[in-house]
Amino acid sequence: MARLHIHRIREDAAQDDGARILVDRLWPRGVSKDHAALDHWFKGVAPSDELRKWFGHDPEKFDRFAQRYREELDEDASGEVAELKRVLRDVDSATLLYDAKDEEHNNAVVLLDWLRDHRSGF
Repeated sequence: MARLHIHRIREDAAQDDGARILVDRLWPRGVSKDHAALDHWFKGVAPSDELRKWFGHDPEKFDRFAQRYREELDEDASGEVAELKRVLRDVDSATLLYDAKDEEHNNAVVLLDWLRDHRSGF
């Protein structure tokens, strides 16, 4: 499995980022495509609009958000989770990019944890 990292998309790209993958459903306002330096954008691995709006980045709701988001990842309704796994099989390192201000309570944290729990799938 690729070495995985997470970073805010507003941070400058680093040498060791590897494949840079945006995992938010919405493009981050005010971030240019040049600055983002993306290799992939998987909107479909982001939480559903309904879940994202319910969560509202409220840390008190994070545990329930994480549980519900993991359920969405297990369902893989868009098929993009499987595509992300294929990409991760082919790289040595990857960075999951997100735009939330809270570095501890966001979808990339949950996704990283979920991917590590599902290593055998890729």
